[in-house]
Amino acid sequence: MALDGIHDRDWGRLLRVTGSLVFWLPLALAARLALHRSGAERPGRAWLLFWGPAIAGGIGELLKLLVRRERPAFADGEYVFRAFAERPWSTTSLGFPSSHVMVAFGGAAILSRLFPGTAPVAYLLAAGCAATRVLARAHFASDVVGAALAGWLVGALIWRRFGRAAPLSR
Repeated sequence: MALDGIHDRDWGRLLRVTGSLVFWLPLALAARLALHRSGAERPGRAWLLFWGPAIAGGIGELLKLLVRRERPAFADGEYVFRAFAERPWSTTSLGFPSSHVMVAFGGAAILSRLFPGTAPVAYLLAAGCAATRVLARAHFASDVVGAALAGWLVGALIWRRFGRAAPLSR
């Protein structure tokens, strides 16, 4: 089922933009200000709201170059893989994994750890981003499921390495 013009609707644009750094950078700035004002121990962790999605999106682009599966619209809805000799460094028309969804889930993974109460909304928005990509026929369902898992993993690993609060000294 395709929803023509899904990104022409306000809700479609909102859900798609969660897969963009245009969404995560202002959120990181706002989180930084909020954490600083609250006297949080490590307000600099808010920048992970930018770096987590950015790194997830970059890894998504690299994975596209490795997997090389075309988008459904370019292959009449069938799985078609581009030869490595054909446009070897271009991700144009490649669909697996969805970079938008990797960015959205990478950001949701960081946001839900930075502010645990936001987890349901963060993951709902990321799942909505994934749904719009499939409904617009820009990606196969497997493109967004793989991207969701990979984006969440990137966000979780970044948080594990850089986001944990330092132990309180006595």
